[in-house]
Amino acid sequence: MRIRIGYSAWIVGVVQFFAVHAIAESAWARPYSWARNNISDLGNAHCALQSEPEPRYICSPEHGLMNDSFVALGVLLVLGSVLTGGFLWRGGRAAAIARLLLAGAGVGFVLAGLAPADVNENQHVLGALLIMAAGNIGLVLAGVGLAEHVPAPLRRGTSLLGATAVTAFGLFLSHRYLGLGMGGMERVAAFPLLLWVLAVGVRGLIRHPPAVRVHRSGLRRRGPRPRGAHGEAPRVQGLRRSGLL
Repeated sequence: MRIRIGYSAWIVGVVQFFAVHAIAESAWARPYSWARNNISDLGNAHCALQSEPEPRYICSPEHGLMNDSFVALGVLLVLGSVLTGGFLWRGGRAAAIARLLLAGAGVGFVLAGLAPADVNENQHVLGALLIMAAGNIGLVLAGVGLAEHVPAPLRRGTSLLGATAVTAFGLFLSHRYLGLGMGGMERVAAFPLLLWVLAVGVRGLIRHPPAVRVHRSGLRRRGPRPRGAHGEAPRVQGLRRSGLL
């Protein structure tokens, strides 16, 4: 049950984020652009012309809803990272660090939601670093730390996805957007983690095996006990032959 709650937390967190993202951007009087605007522009508390890192006018009527969504996403990411331990992850240092960094990304979303960029820039930047630096490095390590039952292509793809996001974050910081725009490159750096969490959560809910019943002896029951010729357990037959039954 715990693992399924963890997967569900990841799914709910990401789905609500993208749903609120769509609601918040649709409320802008001037069209919001995925290429020209940062994700955090949706959470800015005041209407103003912003000059850094690229000039743009920001006015987000639903900034409160967006910031609540950041916080909810962060909490659910941390919850999922905690509850998926023991099944999704193998033992060892790489898995432990990966889970810690993924949980750190969740903390980053909480910080970003509690401190909009135009209210407390330093705290907001710290949150962004936890998301796009710590979270993406955690994604790279997750490819090594995932359990053996996770298909090898998924484990390799996880590390590749993390490496792509880390590279995109470096390009974003250096203002090299490769034609995607500032907001576009930021999304290449931030969204792979969310899409991975969503995909792993959905796969986990679909493929997670049902719990195995465990008896008081601590042994798993895999089938009925052996029966004798008359359908009786061997111990009962022995008592009957001895004259006690």
